[in-house]
Amino acid sequence: MKTIGIIGGMSWESSALYYKNINELTRRKLGGLHSAKMLLSSVNFAEIERLQHQGDWHKLGEILAIEAKRLEQAQADFILIATNTMHKVADIVQNAVNIPLLHIADATAKELVRQNYQKIGFIGTRYSMEEDFYIKRLEGLYGLEVITPAKQDRDEIHRIIYEELCLGEIRPESRKTYIDIVNRLQAAGAEAVIEGCTEITLLLKQEHVTVPLFDTTLIHTKAAVDEALSSI
Repeated sequence: MKTIGIIGGMSWESSALYYKNINELTRRKLGGLHSAKMLLSSVNFAEIERLQHQGDWHKLGEILAIEAKRLEQAQADFILIATNTMHKVADIVQNAVNIPLLHIADATAKELVRQNYQKIGFIGTRYSMEEDFYIKRLEGLYGLEVITPAKQDRDEIHRIIYEELCLGEIRPESRKTYIDIVNRLQAAGAEAVIEGCTEITLLLKQEHVTVPLFDTTLIHTKAAVDEALSSI
């Protein structure tokens, strides 16, 4: 079994899901008392959020690169960044180490392609919805057509993530807001919708909408377990 290295804490609410999902999936595949071999390096999200707001992505890349090196030195076989947004600095992180980085957008896109979806709605932080690093990867490498919500909806999605979900607050009125936004994406032609922030799955479940949801947290952890068990 390979050792999974996780850069977490962005936020720890979703990092806890990573730990839970990976262990549950490992036990499901191997049975008995099996659990995953993992190393977790968790950062202070207050510092990360401040630098995001300031737009200092170079410094953010340096911070995550240091964490990646620590995981490599601790004998991790590959690395996960347990957040969608911070994949904006994925290249900096990958270039800092000699072990693979399992990219969350690649894992998600491969699952969408496998299920033959082509026109995809995307919700996440403002950074992920409005900048090129994530959506252009989906479109350029995998041929997906990606649509995002209107600006007012993007602003509200972003606010709920940072002011509520990252603090562990689950509010029915915010769920209703997300449901309405996802329904608008479906009406605009989305065949499926990517939950492109690892906290969104805390609020919005498949039972709440009719369009297929792609939970990036679950998809990323499944890909990690597949990789970890590939040598068995």
